[in-house]
Amino acid sequence: MKHSRLYLPLLFALLVSPCTLARTEAALIAKVIAVIDGDTLLLQPLDSSRAHTRFYKLRLADIDAPEKDQPFGEEAKQELAKLVLHQQIRVVTVATDHYGRRIGWVHLERAPRAEMNVNVELVQRGWAWALTRHRSHPQLLAAQQQALHSRRGLWAEEQPVPPWIWRKRFPYK
Repeated sequence: MKHSRLYLPLLFALLVSPCTLARTEAALIAKVIAVIDGDTLLLQPLDSSRAHTRFYKLRLADIDAPEKDQPFGEEAKQELAKLVLHQQIRVVTVATDHYGRRIGWVHLERAPRAEMNVNVELVQRGWAWALTRHRSHPQLLAAQQQALHSRRGLWAEEQPVPPWIWRKRFPYK
Protein backbone atom coordinates (compact mmCIF):
# COMPACT_ATOMS: atom_id res chain seq x y z
CA MET A 1 0.00 0.00 0.00
CA LYS A 2 2.81 2.35 0.95
CA HIS A 3 4.66 1.59 -2.30
CA SER A 4 1.60 2.14 -4.46
CA ARG A 5 1.41 5.78 -3.26
CA LEU A 6 4.96 6.27 -4.47
CA TYR A 7 4.20 4.88 -7.92
CA LEU A 8 1.17 7.07 -8.57
CA PRO A 9 3.14 10.33 -9.04
CA LEU A 10 5.68 8.47 -11.15
CA LEU A 11 2.94 6.98 -13.33
CA PHE A 12 1.32 10.42 -13.72
CA ALA A 13 4.66 11.99 -14.70
CA LEU A 14 5.20 9.32 -17.36
CA LEU A 15 1.74 9.83 -18.81
CA VAL A 16 2.25 13.55 -19.36
CA SER A 17 5.96 13.49 -20.18
CA PRO A 18 7.24 15.14 -23.38
CA CYS A 19 7.82 11.71 -24.91
CA THR A 20 4.14 10.90 -24.59
CA LEU A 21 3.03 14.31 -25.84
CA ALA A 22 5.37 14.11 -28.83
CA ARG A 23 3.26 11.34 -30.35
CA THR A 24 0.50 13.84 -31.03
CA GLU A 25 1.67 15.88 -33.99
CA ALA A 26 1.48 19.63 -33.43
CA ALA A 27 -0.10 21.81 -36.07
CA LEU A 28 2.21 23.89 -38.20
CA ILE A 29 1.27 27.23 -39.74
CA ALA A 30 2.70 27.71 -43.23
CA LYS A 31 2.27 29.69 -46.42
CA VAL A 32 1.60 27.85 -49.67
CA ILE A 33 4.38 28.87 -52.08
CA ALA A 34 3.45 26.57 -54.98
CA VAL A 35 0.98 23.89 -56.00
CA ILE A 36 2.94 21.03 -57.55
CA ASP A 37 -0.03 18.87 -58.53
CA GLY A 38 -3.55 18.10 -57.36
CA ASP A 39 -2.43 16.73 -54.00
CA THR A 40 1.08 18.14 -53.37
CA LEU A 41 2.11 21.57 -52.09
CA LEU A 42 5.34 23.46 -51.54
CA LEU A 43 5.19 25.21 -48.17
CA GLN A 44 7.17 27.75 -46.21
CA PRO A 45 6.62 27.48 -42.46
CA LEU A 46 5.84 30.88 -41.00
CA ASP A 47 8.23 30.31 -38.10
CA SER A 48 11.25 30.26 -40.42
CA SER A 49 13.46 33.32 -40.39
CA ARG A 50 14.44 35.07 -43.63
CA ALA A 51 18.08 34.07 -43.14
CA HIS A 52 17.14 30.40 -42.77
CA THR A 53 14.12 30.08 -45.03
CA ARG A 54 12.95 26.48 -45.16
CA PHE A 55 10.62 25.01 -47.72
CA TYR A 56 9.16 21.54 -47.80
CA LYS A 57 6.79 19.44 -49.86
CA LEU A 58 3.53 18.26 -48.37
CA ARG A 59 1.36 15.50 -49.78
CA LEU A 60 -2.28 15.74 -48.72
CA ALA A 61 -3.18 12.77 -46.52
CA ASP A 62 -5.67 10.07 -47.45
CA ILE A 63 -6.51 11.41 -50.91
CA ASP A 64 -5.11 10.84 -54.40
CA ALA A 65 -5.65 13.35 -57.20
CA PRO A 66 -5.23 12.56 -60.90
CA GLU A 67 -1.67 12.66 -62.22
CA LYS A 68 -0.59 15.74 -64.22
CA ASP A 69 -0.72 13.85 -67.55
CA GLN A 70 -3.97 12.10 -66.66
CA PRO A 71 -7.46 13.39 -67.55
CA PHE A 72 -8.51 15.95 -64.90
CA GLY A 73 -4.94 16.22 -63.59
CA GLU A 74 -4.54 19.86 -64.57
CA GLU A 75 -8.03 20.73 -63.34
CA ALA A 76 -7.29 19.14 -59.94
CA LYS A 77 -4.08 21.17 -59.67
CA GLN A 78 -5.89 24.39 -60.61
CA GLU A 79 -8.66 23.73 -58.10
CA LEU A 80 -6.15 23.17 -55.30
CA ALA A 81 -4.34 26.37 -56.34
CA LYS A 82 -7.61 28.35 -56.21
CA LEU A 83 -8.15 27.13 -52.66
CA VAL A 84 -4.70 27.54 -51.10
CA LEU A 85 -2.04 29.21 -53.28
CA HIS A 86 -0.40 32.10 -51.38
CA GLN A 87 -2.68 31.38 -48.42
CA GLN A 88 -1.75 30.76 -44.82
CA ILE A 89 -2.74 27.23 -43.83
CA ARG A 90 -2.59 24.98 -40.80
CA VAL A 91 -1.01 21.57 -41.40
CA VAL A 92 -1.27 18.50 -39.21
CA THR A 93 1.45 16.09 -40.35
CA VAL A 94 0.64 12.39 -39.99
CA ALA A 95 3.61 10.72 -41.72
CA THR A 96 6.53 11.04 -44.13
CA ASP A 97 6.48 9.13 -47.43
CA HIS A 98 9.32 7.26 -49.16
CA TYR A 99 10.15 10.42 -51.17
CA GLY A 100 10.75 12.38 -47.95
CA ARG A 101 7.57 14.43 -48.34
CA ARG A 102 5.48 15.11 -45.29
CA ILE A 103 1.95 13.80 -45.46
CA GLY A 104 -0.75 15.75 -43.71
CA TRP A 105 -4.13 17.34 -43.35
CA VAL A 106 -4.50 20.91 -44.57
CA HIS A 107 -6.87 23.36 -42.93
CA LEU A 108 -7.71 26.80 -44.28
CA GLU A 109 -9.34 29.43 -42.10
CA ARG A 110 -12.39 30.79 -43.90
CA ALA A 111 -13.85 33.11 -41.29
CA PRO A 112 -13.45 33.50 -37.56
CA ARG A 113 -14.01 30.05 -36.06
CA ALA A 114 -14.74 28.50 -39.47
CA GLU A 115 -12.21 26.22 -41.06
CA MET A 116 -12.12 24.25 -44.29
CA ASN A 117 -10.52 20.83 -44.40
CA VAL A 118 -8.84 21.09 -47.83
CA ASN A 119 -8.35 17.32 -48.17
CA VAL A 120 -12.09 16.71 -47.76
CA GLU A 121 -13.01 19.72 -49.91
CA LEU A 122 -11.02 18.41 -52.91
CA VAL A 123 -12.77 15.05 -52.68
CA GLN A 124 -16.17 16.72 -52.26
CA ARG A 125 -15.58 18.89 -55.33
CA GLY A 126 -14.68 15.77 -57.32
CA TRP A 127 -10.97 16.43 -57.87
CA ALA A 128 -9.49 13.57 -55.81
CA TRP A 129 -10.25 10.06 -54.64
CA ALA A 130 -10.59 9.18 -50.99
CA LEU A 131 -7.91 6.63 -50.06
CA THR A 132 -9.32 3.99 -47.77
CA ARG A 133 -6.65 1.30 -48.00
CA HIS A 134 -5.05 1.93 -44.62
CA ARG A 135 -7.79 3.54 -42.57
CA SER A 136 -11.28 4.76 -43.07
CA HIS A 137 -12.20 8.39 -42.80
CA PRO A 138 -16.01 8.72 -42.78
CA GLN A 139 -15.91 12.38 -43.83
CA LEU A 140 -13.78 11.59 -46.90
CA LEU A 141 -15.94 8.63 -47.87
CA ALA A 142 -19.12 10.70 -47.55
CA ALA A 143 -17.55 13.50 -49.61
CA GLN A 144 -16.62 11.04 -52.36
CA GLN A 145 -20.12 9.55 -52.43
CA GLN A 146 -21.58 13.04 -52.71
CA ALA A 147 -19.25 13.98 -55.60
CA LEU A 148 -19.93 10.68 -57.37
CA HIS A 149 -23.70 11.04 -56.99
CA SER A 150 -23.58 14.65 -58.24
CA ARG A 151 -21.09 13.75 -61.03
CA ARG A 152 -18.76 16.57 -60.03
CA GLY A 153 -15.21 16.96 -61.30
CA LEU A 154 -13.64 13.71 -62.44
CA TRP A 155 -16.88 11.88 -61.66
CA ALA A 156 -18.41 13.51 -64.76
CA GLU A 157 -16.55 10.78 -66.67
CA GLU A 158 -18.34 7.43 -66.86
CA GLN A 159 -15.46 5.37 -65.41
CA PRO A 160 -12.60 7.63 -64.28
CA VAL A 161 -9.28 5.83 -63.89
CA PRO A 162 -7.84 6.16 -60.38
CA PRO A 163 -4.27 7.51 -60.25
CA TRP A 164 -2.86 4.32 -58.71
CA ILE A 165 -4.13 2.39 -61.78
CA TRP A 166 -2.90 5.14 -64.16
CA ARG A 167 0.62 4.96 -62.68
CA LYS A 168 0.72 1.19 -63.29
CA ARG A 169 -0.42 1.59 -66.91
CA PHE A 170 1.98 4.45 -67.69
CA PRO A 171 4.92 4.07 -65.29
CA TYR A 172 7.34 6.26 -67.29
CA LYS A 173 5.14 9.26 -68.02
